Amino acid sequence: MPLQPEQQAEIDALREASAPTRRVCAPALEEVLYQAMPVLDHGFVRVIDYMGDDNAIVQAARVSYGRGTRRVSEDKGLIAYLMRHRHTTPFEMCEIKYHIKLPIFVARQWIRHRTANVNEYSARYSILDKEFYLPAPDQLASQSSDNRQGRGNVLTGDEATRVLDLLRDDANQSYDHYAEMLNEGEDGAKRDPERDGLARELARMNLTLNYYTQWYWKTDLHNLLHFLSLRADSHAQYEIRVYAETMLDTLERWVPLAYAAFMEYEHGGVRLSATALDVVKRLIAGETIEQAESGLSKREWRELMATLERDG
Repeated sequence: MPLQPEQQAEIDALREASAPTRRVCAPALEEVLYQAMPVLDHGFVRVIDYMGDDNAIVQAARVSYGRGTRRVSEDKGLIAYLMRHRHTTPFEMCEIKYHIKLPIFVARQWIRHRTANVNEYSARYSILDKEFYLPAPDQLASQSSDNRQGRGNVLTGDEATRVLDLLRDDANQSYDHYAEMLNEGEDGAKRDPERDGLARELARMNLTLNYYTQWYWKTDLHNLLHFLSLRADSHAQYEIRVYAETMLDTLERWVPLAYAAFMEYEHGGVRLSATALDVVKRLIAGETIEQAESGLSKREWRELMATLERDG
């Protein structure tokens, strides 16, 4: 369950309140402001605050380029031009803040993007809830045979059942030991008055990485787009990709013109090396090319053929 009843009540109260403002608002994003959008079994994504919209990108671009760009009359065309030519500064004029609940192992991947302000739930100060991630059966997969950081075939039968049992049992046991070491209940009272209990900052080390944590994550639009280009990609790990896909929906609500340009030139596009581009030109000209004479490595060749939907 992503939210407790009291948490939902707090969100409902926030959504019922409103205030007049002269600031720019994105109506579609306002519709889901503060709402918890479910991700995985206990996680969520919430938009807490934002600044700017598509018009802020356009205003920033026209200031930086001066009067000479008056010929770029439509905002959509200008934003597409900026995206296509990777003029990123105007996108930095917009910012967004999320509240995200996610498994610890996903958070450790996520934090590698060192381009945001982050404040995480403190397990030194508070006791973590007994909520852990268990993959759906169709996400239990073997190790890929040709990709060291990818998945292979889905596990089935007794092996799949055994894996789920191990994940569940280990998570339950680690939390039981965590609670035993803490020796305190949710109200802070000692369970056993004869024991001191271990400090929270030490007891937490026993928990498995599938336990959930939470944080506030604030970033500008340029860095958000970079994050989404990597984590909403089909090659990203499923457990972080579903968060990125949910955030893509908030992006479309917030800056629809920038979203359309991003989907066209980044998310739906590809980048080619000079050698790969030369191969494409030769193929268009009708030339028959084999990998050995292309100048590409075997992996680059496979990737290019997959992109072009050709047999390699």
